[in-house]
Amino acid sequence: MTDQAQCPAHAPADHPKIPAEKVGILFANLGTPDDTDYWSMRRYLNEFLSDKRVIDYPSWKWQPLLQLIILTKRPFSSGKAYRSIWNEEQNESPLMTITKDQTAALKTALTERYGDQVMVDFCMRYGNPSTNSKVREMVAAGCTKILFFPLYPQSAGATSATANDQFFRALMQEKWQPAARTVPAYFDDPAYIDALALSVERAYGQIEQRPDVLVVSYHGMPKRYLLEGDPYHCQCQKTSRLLKERLGWADTDITTTFQSVFGPEEWLKPYTVDHVADLARDGKKNIAVIAPAFSADCIETLEEINEEIRESFEHAGGETFTYIPCLNDEPAHIAALAGVVERNLGGWLD
Repeated sequence: MTDQAQCPAHAPADHPKIPAEKVGILFANLGTPDDTDYWSMRRYLNEFLSDKRVIDYPSWKWQPLLQLIILTKRPFSSGKAYRSIWNEEQNESPLMTITKDQTAALKTALTERYGDQVMVDFCMRYGNPSTNSKVREMVAAGCTKILFFPLYPQSAGATSATANDQFFRALMQEKWQPAARTVPAYFDDPAYIDALALSVERAYGQIEQRPDVLVVSYHGMPKRYLLEGDPYHCQCQKTSRLLKERLGWADTDITTTFQSVFGPEEWLKPYTVDHVADLARDGKKNIAVIAPAFSADCIETLEEINEEIRESFEHAGGETFTYIPCLNDEPAHIAALAGVVERNLGGWLD
């Protein structure tokens, strides 16, 4: 197969050239502001917090509060948090850097498997590069089929579902619409669980004193979403159980918590920031924390866990706090993601 565009057989000489058919593999992550200044943060937060999948309050009630109060103050505090972790060398957030590295590694792995039959790229649900722009590029490059892969192991309305929504909206703009598939949650994929376990074993092997407990912290959501049918909570619990079983640990060696509470509603409990303090007060002076819901380190892990949650633990008397990084572009993680892609390409490319 060639990448060069050609005029279709039997078509008139002035017929537009059409690129060779390919399958697009488009990875999607949450997103990132373009910079840490007030207006960059405000644009990003406005897009994120205006998403009905994230905040589902009626617009008449939510938008005045968001526009007049939250987006007046929050860009300053969020900008400060992002500046504390910003990749100054490349002038981008760690999430952007890591997602680029993941995509490069996956492109290498999938090109070795499929050659020039595939086009591999990434997009962000919020911010840049946008889902619309990357779908447009893939269609223009000859992708008559697109496999869309939200990089969230556990499925949630506010993560994988809204990413899929945006993908479908992008498809609505295409006159020659490609066939499309979305990758389902991979929270119980054996290779993913194994990659998590390997990262824990590697981290524990580098610690002089074994942690008293491993805190498995997932991004939170309002409890109401669970009661309305969102599968996220159950999938998080299963990931923790499978990780515990793969490690061969007792129930007391691992605990599941939820972080990033926002707004007045009750969210999934226990809250990580409170639970680590309780552990310290209960004599668990040495803990490790891992965040399996994030495929790449980001503001919620590098700033919230490694700064805010660490501080809560230490202020309550905790002594040793070990943050175990996300799987990022670790070879075992890339192999697991490539395996998920291959299964979902069945019938398209074999």
